Amino acid sequence: MTFDRPRPASIPDAPGSYQFYDSDGRVIYVGKAKSLRSRLSSYFVSPERLAPKTAQMMECATRVEWIQVRSEAEALLVEYSLIKVHRPRFNVAMVDDKSYPWIALTMPEQWPRLSVTRGRLVKGVRYFGPYVNVGVIRETLDLLVRAYPVRTCTNGKFRRYERLGRPCLLYHIEKCSAPCAGYVDREEYEACMKGISAFLSGDSRGLAAKLGSDMEDAAAALEFERAARLRDHIELVRKAVEGRHVAGRGDESMDVVGIEDGVIEASVFVLCVRHGMIVGRRAFVIDKVEEIEDGPALVEKALELLYLLAGRATEAELGGAGMPREVVVSCLPGSPDVYETMLAQVAGTGAVGGRIRLKVPLRGRRRALLDQARENAAQELARHRMRRASDLASRQAAIGQLQSLLGMARAPLRIECYDTSHLQGHEYVASMVVLEDGLPRPSEYRRFRLRDVPGNDDFAAMEEVLRRRLGRLLEDREASRPAPGVEGDAARQERVVGDSGKSKKFSYPPHLLLLDGGKGQLGVGVRVLTELGLEGEIYVAALAKKQEEVFVPGRPDPVEMDRGSDALFLLQRARDEAHRFAIGYHRKLHRKAAVTGRLDGVAGLGPARSRRLLKEHGSLKALRELTLDDLTAISWLPDKVAAGVFDVLHK
Repeated sequence: MTFDRPRPASIPDAPGSYQFYDSDGRVIYVGKAKSLRSRLSSYFVSPERLAPKTAQMMECATRVEWIQVRSEAEALLVEYSLIKVHRPRFNVAMVDDKSYPWIALTMPEQWPRLSVTRGRLVKGVRYFGPYVNVGVIRETLDLLVRAYPVRTCTNGKFRRYERLGRPCLLYHIEKCSAPCAGYVDREEYEACMKGISAFLSGDSRGLAAKLGSDMEDAAAALEFERAARLRDHIELVRKAVEGRHVAGRGDESMDVVGIEDGVIEASVFVLCVRHGMIVGRRAFVIDKVEEIEDGPALVEKALELLYLLAGRATEAELGGAGMPREVVVSCLPGSPDVYETMLAQVAGTGAVGGRIRLKVPLRGRRRALLDQARENAAQELARHRMRRASDLASRQAAIGQLQSLLGMARAPLRIECYDTSHLQGHEYVASMVVLEDGLPRPSEYRRFRLRDVPGNDDFAAMEEVLRRRLGRLLEDREASRPAPGVEGDAARQERVVGDSGKSKKFSYPPHLLLLDGGKGQLGVGVRVLTELGLEGEIYVAALAKKQEEVFVPGRPDPVEMDRGSDALFLLQRARDEAHRFAIGYHRKLHRKAAVTGRLDGVAGLGPARSRRLLKEHGSLKALRELTLDDLTAISWLPDKVAAGVFDVLHK
């Protein structure tokens, strides 16, 4: 299992939350950092220098992603929400019943009270949060009740002093208006509650302006100690606002789509906000192979990839969050109604609150989130470009190492790798995969159903596939030779394209034939190349699985290659891809043979009728669900054959 380590320069030196994923795409650890670059660099060291649990986590991890935010407080809240959504196996601090504090206003009560609470949220109570630092919140609440003196006592204490008909100590220190003793009327108390709600909802201007005015008055009156306390109170207000809900109100559900445009590529980064909290992220790169010049066209492409095609966020990535109410974009597509209808159709019953709307914010919280998403998109595009450049450098290094280690006269720019697969000699198949410039070329892959293998004989199977492939190469060369007296472009066109009008499949000779196996398979390759007269043109090597040893002609011992070298990794990648391709083809044929074999022995049902029957109905299970009348109703199937099929399927 290899880890896709990002280059340090691609990691932002900014606050954020990071997530480690395993090979199945599950989040196994969520963390936060004041500097993502510094924090993530601490993981990429020798395992002996890591804590045992961290080392175990790094063994399971295959990649790391991150969400960049504006402050360390927001990073902490994003970490909290992601842990609650994904419940990673290596997180213990916030997977249990502990939670961040909320501020609660008990609105259903006759005299609502202000309190700090944790844990389960109660229906009917208005909550604000969660918050980062409970100490700062308690200090802010102390400031609030001095400006808006509402009760903070428990219901039991309130009823006790209500019976006594006198207030508690909080009234005498100006932290409560004493509704228990009837010292405040309903209208005045509700005005205080509205002021607190406005502040906690985000409108801190009124309180901040009042504190600022009081501070200036105190300084003008030379009351410097009081002015210093008011200055500290203003700082508390700022910290409380910073530590507030990271994305928005608790009922907000939206996807914020940030796009960073480039010359040939564009990066899309999506912040998934559910119930006011960031619960997931999506990032992908659009290859601008077609003309995408303006912003609306780019937004259209991003929406199609995100919600219609392979780029759509899965339920696992969003923690089962489903579709949002809104999709926030930088500009509207050319036909907004069409795309809103598309989003509603994709959402189906999963839409939250009915119709999904596209919105372009100009200011406020949504605009700040959009700017944050665009900043993350810019980081993702820079990281993608750096990764591509790195891949190109590693591929060039691998090809150069192979040429040197194998003693080749020219660089192996085209590598063809072969593997065989069978089940005790039955359904013998082979695969050919192609790497050009170190990259797989799936359009050049070929698969072979072998015909002349006597039982379980891997050497004979490899010889057959090589003779068929290289023999076709020689046939194409012979066919491409100009006829006597024929010259010019028309002749060259006729040589390249056959009578059917299709390009020749095997016209390009490989620089290196890589065979899955040891010395025995290498001997087969050398013999076939020699007999066909290609030994001086095409180089051959074999890669043995057990010790990952590379054998070449004329050397009794394997070629010495560093276990972590780019050259060996390139050969392993080709071998593994050929093995995967061969196994897939063999399983497909084996399943097909098992299905058609179930219908063998039915009188009058030959291979053609069996294939047609399965093609029209899909599977044996679907055929079993048919009654005898359904089978006899098939126009092209005789009644006796239909009865025989029914009997075989229901034995």
